Amino acid sequence: MRIALDAMGGDHAPHAPISGALLALSELGPAHSIQLVGTTELIAAHLDELWRGEFAPLRGERERVMVVEAPEMIEMGDKPLAAIRSKPRSSMVVGLKLQSTGDSDAFVSAGNTGAQMAASTVLLRLHAGLSRPAISTLLPTVREPMVLVDSGANVDSSPEELCQFARLGSVYAEDILGRTNPSVALLNIGEEEEKGSAVVKKAYEMLRQSDLNFQGNIEGRDIVSGGSNRGPVDVLVCDGFVGNVLLKFYESVAALMSTLMVREGLDRSRVANALRGFDYSDYGGAPLLGVRGVSIISHGSSSPRAIKNAILVAQRAVESRMNEHIGRRLQAVESEIA
Repeated sequence: MRIALDAMGGDHAPHAPISGALLALSELGPAHSIQLVGTTELIAAHLDELWRGEFAPLRGERERVMVVEAPEMIEMGDKPLAAIRSKPRSSMVVGLKLQSTGDSDAFVSAGNTGAQMAASTVLLRLHAGLSRPAISTLLPTVREPMVLVDSGANVDSSPEELCQFARLGSVYAEDILGRTNPSVALLNIGEEEEKGSAVVKKAYEMLRQSDLNFQGNIEGRDIVSGGSNRGPVDVLVCDGFVGNVLLKFYESVAALMSTLMVREGLDRSRVANALRGFDYSDYGGAPLLGVRGVSIISHGSSSPRAIKNAILVAQRAVESRMNEHIGRRLQAVESEIA
């Protein structure tokens, strides 16, 4: 397996991506390699420093790290479509093209999320039957992590798109989390089917008539418990506006809880361990579901550990053939409709 990594993407690039790549080497099998995409001279200088320093024990693995030249870089403030058109030699575009030409198996970046979504859609293309891709993110609960779809790719979504997100999330829960017949729920302001906007009510009806394991609506208070009185929920569906607000709120919970518990005299290290599930670096990255390939979106402030875990997410996505599974599911639905 060849995993392309955007060495220039993220708040702490190139140090965090390159260090994360080297951390991943020790956990990836010997047949796997990492392609560092970016400015060759800059990447080479960082690699030399890291090989001589903390990663000296891994110098024997140097042949598993390749550098791919990409002299341009998409900035966080760049407009997505304009950036991928005006910067065809950027690390993001070059990295994704490696996959579209069959020279790589996955792509990981902590760079501009909008640009990665746009470039992935243009270069890898969407599966037949999909109108938009969606970002999947894991939310910690008192049970097991719940898959949130969509967590920020689409501000507005139609009922049909919400149903597509449910299918995408179900495959992710099966292939990456190992859930059998994953349960799906809609995020709403009440459990009753007549609650919510016209879009959500229509999506409820469509999901109820689908072959998915649909559990109905759940409210925000049900999320942390991992489900409702009807049972656990594996996949939570909403539009990207609501999903991104929820995700950003989740990211702030750990800091709040840590401050309150330490203020009450609890041991800081035990508190940190108890709240570890809220640390996004544990999950590494979120797959962009729906594109014909593997594109992993990492947090802009990703640490080397977060990048390492994102690479491992990419590995699992490729090995599980999640992309092919999504294609088969969508094709089956299209055949039924026809």
